[in-house]
Amino acid sequence: MDKITFTFIALLCSSSIALANSACDAPQNDFDGLYCLNKVYQEADKELNENYKKLKGKLDSDGKDLLKSGQLAWIEDRNSSCSKHEGDEFFVNLDCATNTTIERSQFLQDRIRECASAGCQNSKL
Repeated sequence: MDKITFTFIALLCSSSIALANSACDAPQNDFDGLYCLNKVYQEADKELNENYKKLKGKLDSDGKDLLKSGQLAWIEDRNSSCSKHEGDEFFVNLDCATNTTIERSQFLQDRIRECASAGCQNSKL
């Protein structure tokens, strides 16, 4: 493959990625919007799980128990705040779920920072 062909393919690939990302900047319909919201939620959820695992690894046995019970309570609260059931249907507000997940992830990140600086404080879990 010559240099010009390689450059053309590289530009084509990067423009496809840019086009896909710009689709989330101005979704054309509800399903495009849902796709974009889901991508953001998935990333927030991934970060939440990483922070949870990182914090859990720093805690003693009592701290791990408190973290788990706090996380389960948070999940229940998120679910009741961000979703609802109507008959056989259920609805999830992805914006609510994303914001709630980001807030929880930040809370966990703050606890990780405390563990590193002043020691883990089970009372804050």
